[in-house]
Amino acid sequence: MADRKSIESWLTDMDGVLIHEGVPIPGAEAFLKKLRDSGRPFLVLTNNSIYTARDLHARLRRMGLDVPAENIWTSALATAQFLNDQRPGGSAYVIGEAGLTTALHDVGYVLTDHEPDFVILGETRTYSFEAMTKAVRLINDGARFIATNPDNVGPSTEGALPATGSVAALITAATGRKPYFVGKPNPLMMRAGLNAIGAHSETSAMIGDRMDTDVLAGLEAGMRTFLVLSGVTQPQEVDAYPFRPSKVVDSIADLVDLI
Repeated sequence: MADRKSIESWLTDMDGVLIHEGVPIPGAEAFLKKLRDSGRPFLVLTNNSIYTARDLHARLRRMGLDVPAENIWTSALATAQFLNDQRPGGSAYVIGEAGLTTALHDVGYVLTDHEPDFVILGETRTYSFEAMTKAVRLINDGARFIATNPDNVGPSTEGALPATGSVAALITAATGRKPYFVGKPNPLMMRAGLNAIGAHSETSAMIGDRMDTDVLAGLEAGMRTFLVLSGVTQPQEVDAYPFRPSKVVDSIADLVDLI
């Protein structure tokens, strides 16, 4: 393989890489501090669309991790940017939380259940049958179907929770219409993130704990990829995939010296 250029910019997933169940993973603070001190462009990414970047900044800070809001990129922000590029000043019926509705308001979208251009499905802990029924009827009436991310389950202290991908499957079964997923592993989210920090894929790296989202998205966006074994994907599962990360490490602590 030809020698690659040095890594000038870093993108990293949040859950399973920097934190686990609300607790920082050893090495995360040192990694983030070295990134800030180096002045290199970086982004912390998450497929979770519940929180705004400001919310996540505050939550991470309470855990002892300092990530400026402008260095946080969520599937909600990526979705809003995508829709603003596709249909500026449009309208949408939204199932989701403040992270998604705020991002859409910020790009000038009108949120409505009256003949919306789009039905947008995001993450929420309170999916309602009434909201899903309305989404089905609006899609049947011609609204385009968008989902922030394809994750089928989300974590909680009590165990797995149904997430956006699962609810999207229910709506698809009722309408026959599949959504366009904006979040990982769609490389669109990665490329939009790179553009946001003025980075180029050839000199950027993606760190993640999942082969099927983080590594795949980084690979398809043309970045170097690092899989950490502190989250979802286990060592014995790596070879089951038809693609490989650039490197597999135990945790984020093993990458501090690469900055």
